[in-house]
Amino acid sequence: MNQLDNLSEIDAANVVRCARTLLRRPMLRADGPDGELLSLVYRHRATLQDLFAGLLGYRLVVERRFARLYKSGPGHDNTRGVLSMSPRGYAYLALTLAVLTGIGRQTLLSRLVADIRSAAVEAGIDAPDDVAERRALTAALRHLVSLGVLHETEGSVAQDLLPQEALITIDTDLLGQLVTGPVGEAQSPAHLVELAARPGPRGVEHAVRRKLVETPLVLYADLPDDQADWLRRNQRKETALLEQAFGLYTECRVEGVLAADPEDFLTDLSFPGVSTVARIALLALPDLVDSEDEDAPARHVVTAERLREVCARLVEDYPAAWSKQFTDDLDRLVAEVAELLRRMGLAVPCDEGWSISAAAHRWLPSPDGDPEREQPSEPVVVREVPSWSLFDEENVS
Repeated sequence: MNQLDNLSEIDAANVVRCARTLLRRPMLRADGPDGELLSLVYRHRATLQDLFAGLLGYRLVVERRFARLYKSGPGHDNTRGVLSMSPRGYAYLALTLAVLTGIGRQTLLSRLVADIRSAAVEAGIDAPDDVAERRALTAALRHLVSLGVLHETEGSVAQDLLPQEALITIDTDLLGQLVTGPVGEAQSPAHLVELAARPGPRGVEHAVRRKLVETPLVLYADLPDDQADWLRRNQRKETALLEQAFGLYTECRVEGVLAADPEDFLTDLSFPGVSTVARIALLALPDLVDSEDEDAPARHVVTAERLREVCARLVEDYPAAWSKQFTDDLDRLVAEVAELLRRMGLAVPCDEGWSISAAAHRWLPSPDGDPEREQPSEPVVVREVPSWSLFDEENVS
C-alpha cells in the first residue's frame, strides 16, 4: 500500500490513527469528540484522501475547522443507524435539514419546530403533536446538536420539546457537508437508498472492503456470488491490508470473515455487556445455537417462541439478577434481546423466526457455577511440592 509505505514509521502510525478516528467520527470538528486530532488530520490530509479513495472509494474533505469523510450508505441494512434514532426520528431529521437550508444562521426553537411541522404537512407526512412525535423530533434535533450543526446559544432543546424557548445558531458550513447521498439524482426515497449504497469506482473490491471495515462480520452466504468469490480469493491480502491501514484484525472461517478492533475504538455497540438485556442475550446463545454440530450451516434458524422460552427460563431461574423493569415485562425483554442480537449481526429475522449466525459460537459463555444451585465442593488439598514450574511450556499439562 503505497500511501503508507513511503512514510516514516511515526507518520504511518499517525495516518492510521487519523484514519481510524475518521471511520469512527466521519464528521470530525475541532470542538467535538477527538477534535484534538483535527490538526494531525489536516497535516496528513493528502495521504488520508488517497488512502480512503484508493481502499474504500470514499471522499474526504478536510478544512481547518472540520474534516468530513463521505461514507457509502448502508442500503437496506438498518443496523448501522444511530442508537437513539427511530425511523420516525430519521424522518424528522430529513425534514429538519430541508428547513435549515433556508432559515439563516439563527432562529428560535419555536419557529424551527413550527417550520418542521409545516414541512411535514407539505410533504404529506402526518405529524401529530403527541408525546411520541415530540420525542422523535427531539431526537433529531439533539443529534444535530451532537454533530455541531446546531448550537444552543440560549436555552436548550429540552426533552419532549417542553414549552420553553431557546435561541438556536446554525453552523451553515457543517450543514452543507452533512448530506452524503446524491439527493439531486434520486427519483424516489427507495432510489436514493440504492444510489447512496453504490459501490466505489473499483466495484466489487470497494464493495466488499467497505463491508469488512463497516461491519464486524461478513458471511459468504450474505454476499452476492461475485463478491463472495472475490473475498475467498483475497482473504490473505485483505487481512494484511486492513491491519496495516486501519488496525483491524481479521479471522477467516469457512462461513466468512470477522474483523475485530482490539482497542474497541471502532465499535459503537459492545457485546457482551453489563446490562440485563446484554447478559440475557449472552446466556441465551447456548440454547439458540447447536454448538455440537460440526457441519452447522452459516445460520441456524430458531423460532420466535423458542427465543421467548429461553429468555423466560433465564428470568425465572435467576430473578434477582435482572432489572425489575424487564422481569415485569417479558415481551419487552425478548424484543430488546432480539434487537441487540440483530444489531450485532448475530441474528436476522426470517419467516420462521430468527436466523442465528454461526459467529455466535465465539461468545458462548462458560459458566463457573450456578449461584442458586451450587453445592458445597470438596475442600481443595494443596500439595506441599508443586507439580509444575514457571519454566514449563504453556501446553504441558
